[in-house]
Amino acid sequence: MTTTVDVDQTAPGRDPAAKPSAPAPRATRRRRFNPTPYAMLAPAAILFLVFMAAPIVYTLILSLQKTEVQGLGLGSGARKTVFAGFSNYAAAFSDPDFLASAGRVGLYGLILVPAMLVLALVFALLLDSKRTRLAGFSRVVIFLPYAVPAVISSLLWGFLYLPSVSPFVDLANALNLPSPDVLSQGTVIFAIANIALWGGVGFNMVVMYTALKAIPTDLYEAARLDGASEIRVARAIKIPIILPSLIMTAIFSLIATLQVFAEPTTLKPLTNSISSTYTPLMKVYRDAFIRNDVNSASATSIIIAVTIFALSFVFLRVVQRRAFQEENS
Repeated sequence: MTTTVDVDQTAPGRDPAAKPSAPAPRATRRRRFNPTPYAMLAPAAILFLVFMAAPIVYTLILSLQKTEVQGLGLGSGARKTVFAGFSNYAAAFSDPDFLASAGRVGLYGLILVPAMLVLALVFALLLDSKRTRLAGFSRVVIFLPYAVPAVISSLLWGFLYLPSVSPFVDLANALNLPSPDVLSQGTVIFAIANIALWGGVGFNMVVMYTALKAIPTDLYEAARLDGASEIRVARAIKIPIILPSLIMTAIFSLIATLQVFAEPTTLKPLTNSISSTYTPLMKVYRDAFIRNDVNSASATSIIIAVTIFALSFVFLRVVQRRAFQEENS
């Protein structure tokens, strides 16, 4: 049964001559293609593909191959490249030089990363304090070592470490104290960590200091009115708020630690305590450019890259899970 409803065209506020509005037509036209965003992204995408993605793929291919030598290795057909599967990776994990270098880098990271982050945080908190004088000058002085290339800083510190020219040795002799030999087998890792510490604290400090400057000052004033000291304000307000910056600097420091190369390579001619395989990247350099074994070097490079990614991912997940638990507790 159909019910018909009559509409009173003479109802108040309604124009009898007005026609009922027709339903809006559906949008049948497609959006016009705008190539501008793609054109702006194209240079970055091309650079990434050419200088990042392509070398990674090529390194992965090389790591799955090996070169077989027939006879004396002379002639056009004496050397041929064959598929090796994961034999290069198995050889890397069973190589005592690689395992020893990985252990040294692990100890190096345990020494460097906590010290670097703690010093950077302390400097950032001190510079953010109102009682600090010459904050701008101090910030430049702390950051300046980061602007010095790693090779140059390693040379500078190498001459300070070298007993024959070190002023520290002359000072110790003048005071009748034992002459320090920081390039010895037991202390050379601290000498390398000191160079990285001297150059890396400034960058991390600037990141943390920038995050501190973004915090509203009203929070500080309210805490000081409640009688909170500067240390209490730093622990309860500043550090928790800049926690993302702390996490970011920790990940950057971890990546730089696993990629240490310039410092030990530069110090190597000055001491016998540093071998050609002192760090994993030094082993990669030796295999690729001294032994001409690019396949083993590629496999080791892939292992280092995967390790860096895995450690960074696990560290980030652990920190995020802990922060989530603290928010819900």
